Amino acid sequence: MRTETLGVFLKTRRGRITPEDLGLRSYGTQRRVPGLRREELAHLAGVSVGYYTRLEQDQAGTVSRQVLDALARVLRLDDAETAHLHNLARGSAPPRLETPAPEVLAPRVSALLASLDDAVPAIVLGRRGDILAWNRTGHQLMAEHLDHSAPEDPATRPSVPRMFFLDPLHRDLYRNWEELARIHIGYLRLTSGRYPHDAKLAELIGELTMHSAEFAELWATGEVADCTSGPMHLQHPTIGRVDVDYQVWLQPDSPDHRLEIYTPRDARSRDALALL
Repeated sequence: MRTETLGVFLKTRRGRITPEDLGLRSYGTQRRVPGLRREELAHLAGVSVGYYTRLEQDQAGTVSRQVLDALARVLRLDDAETAHLHNLARGSAPPRLETPAPEVLAPRVSALLASLDDAVPAIVLGRRGDILAWNRTGHQLMAEHLDHSAPEDPATRPSVPRMFFLDPLHRDLYRNWEELARIHIGYLRLTSGRYPHDAKLAELIGELTMHSAEFAELWATGEVADCTSGPMHLQHPTIGRVDVDYQVWLQPDSPDHRLEIYTPRDARSRDALALL
């Protein structure tokens, strides 16, 4: 499955902006589609209608940074969406999907995880959301129904996106599942733009689209988001109600590997985590 193209992303973003958002007059004519017309967007971005049409048809070839930034400005893209736009433009030609080698935990990330001991729940996520490692409390907080040694073998590594949308036990862990689902999908889309040739990533998105109606519906919105920090409201099967903040730490020399730690949001949650 091809994850996304520049043209598809432009269409979804164009459909999100109304003429009123940009102070344009509609002259009372009925519009056949929501959002801006191609002609309006092309004019505001300073490109010809024919050129913009070729962009949406993925037939424009290389696109300059200036044009992309102009489109981002008119479409009111945030930083994550703008980065995704540039990523898609760099991979605008139909990619030849390649199966990457299994991910190997970066030594510095491994050392950082080990330094936390078990005092702070933590997991290490790979490019596609596979769990590459976790400490004991991270495992017990996020997936105690799975074997602790599962991340050690690439064939058995838990996949957070799969668990989130296809594992009922894991889904029941989150009291704010809907909020987190949008973030998961937005980050997965951002990743797909960074790595358009990753066959395993394309397969993951295809699998989730086929087997989760909620994923398919949210994926179709075209939302893009980075995933750095935020709240998780949990209903844990062992320690009960607990509220934590997740924080993602990156090493510049291994940007694909994210160390995610969980800290309590209040005294009650701190006491609950101590039981782990």
